[in-house]
Amino acid sequence: MHETTRLAGLVQERIGDTIAAHRQALEPLGDDAGPLLDEALGFLTGGKRFRAQFAALGYRAVRPLDLAGDIDAELEAVLDAACALEFFHAAALIHDDVIDRSDTRRGRPAVHRIFAAMHREHSLRGDSDHFGLAGAILLGDLLQSWADELMQAACDAIEDRSAARRARAHFNRMRSEVAVGQYLDVLEEQRPFFAPHEEQLSRSTRVLVYKSAKYSVEAPLLIGAALAGADEAQEAALADFGLPVGVAFQLRDDLLGVFGDEELTGKPSGDDLVEGKRTVLVTLARENLPNTQRRIFDDLLGSGLDPEQIFILQRTIRESGAVEQVEEMISRNVHRATSALGGAPVRGDAAGLLVQLAERAARRSA
Repeated sequence: MHETTRLAGLVQERIGDTIAAHRQALEPLGDDAGPLLDEALGFLTGGKRFRAQFAALGYRAVRPLDLAGDIDAELEAVLDAACALEFFHAAALIHDDVIDRSDTRRGRPAVHRIFAAMHREHSLRGDSDHFGLAGAILLGDLLQSWADELMQAACDAIEDRSAARRARAHFNRMRSEVAVGQYLDVLEEQRPFFAPHEEQLSRSTRVLVYKSAKYSVEAPLLIGAALAGADEAQEAALADFGLPVGVAFQLRDDLLGVFGDEELTGKPSGDDLVEGKRTVLVTLARENLPNTQRRIFDDLLGSGLDPEQIFILQRTIRESGAVEQVEEMISRNVHRATSALGGAPVRGDAAGLLVQLAERAARRSA
């Protein structure tokens, strides 16, 4: 736990230093850029830092890494990679809130709502909501640019150029997969009808894997391991561990998106139902319903629900048995991941910490 706290502190410090350096470089643009940079720091303050932790443990699975001592060149590279993942994650969340038209994130207004409010507060011309969307999109783009710079700095610091190229390739692939996965998610929401169950479950699982699961765990692990000089067997073992953990992570997120406590998640309870997300949870629930009830469920999902309708859908999902099915899927994926580490060519201390972090990621309540 001490090392986790230390890493989170180092990552937050590096994030602050990075934004401060960019703020200084952008001073010629004047004070009007201030709110954009202020929101960059505000959005990136706090959080569980799961991706940073998985990146550090990916490195540690291959080479020793002292998080308690002084910051040397090796730790500098790991911190840059970890922060690159956090910047990319922040950008993805900001853009996701724009796409989903979400009002809140982490218990505060979503970024596009913050900029819209600023537009109204200063009595600017034009449409405040449009200004808010523009500000959020541009901030997300800016954070993606800074993520790329941090990842390049991490790769440049590695003497083994082959290792650096592999780390960069993992990062590049992750970005492409998330963007296309997000598109597939939007496409699913816009389809007029659900597909037959097996096809719909395949589609929902594909979105889950590429929009979130791979970039939440597998990609950070592989980036960290590649920077440490991992061989093919080590990367394969970490991928076999990371993907099921990422699936469990996202399945938990899907449960929280329907039943989560707003005070803990920072998002309204039932938000995924309002947005009409065709998650694995929703797909399993509707398959378990009688035809008439399924038609009512389909008509309500994503249709501007009021609190009573949200409650009805939540109750329907619970009574369908889908929650128990998803909980079982989470347990199976965590077990599969843990089993993948048995006899894997990774350092023993890192393997133990990976199992602990996997349990935390899969069982979290926010």
